Amino acid sequence: MSLFTLERTVPLSLAEAWRRITDWPRHGDLVPLTRMTVVTPPPTGVGSRILARTGVGPLQFDDPMDITVWRPPLDGEPGLCRLEKRGRVVLGWAEIEVRPGPGGRARVVWREELRVSFLPHALDGVVTSAAQWMFGRVVNGVLRRE
Repeated sequence: MSLFTLERTVPLSLAEAWRRITDWPRHGDLVPLTRMTVVTPPPTGVGSRILARTGVGPLQFDDPMDITVWRPPLDGEPGLCRLEKRGRVVLGWAEIEVRPGPGGRARVVWREELRVSFLPHALDGVVTSAAQWMFGRVVNGVLRRE
């Protein structure tokens, strides 16, 4: 099992940081060989399902995720989204928090516990390193792009 935390402080309002970090299709633009789709109708909230499809040709797998907590930031209070990963290959959860940072900026904290079902625990360190790189790239990318 891989547990990691990423933190970024960005020159954005809480609402704008939230909008960008929860724009799920944009996440897929930044993960190699992956497309992200919101499966349930809008608006996004508790019970919404997101599907990440990763791979090429016949070598693909689905990573379905359900939103179990959805509290957008409001009146300067932090926002929190929790995703439960319910696939056959990728399991675990992710929490994305958007809270006030220094100088009126937004602080984004991404915590994730990740397990790849067919990998032995001896490779947890490799999974952690790869996940930190990949999700760090996603967080940086979605927060920089409009």
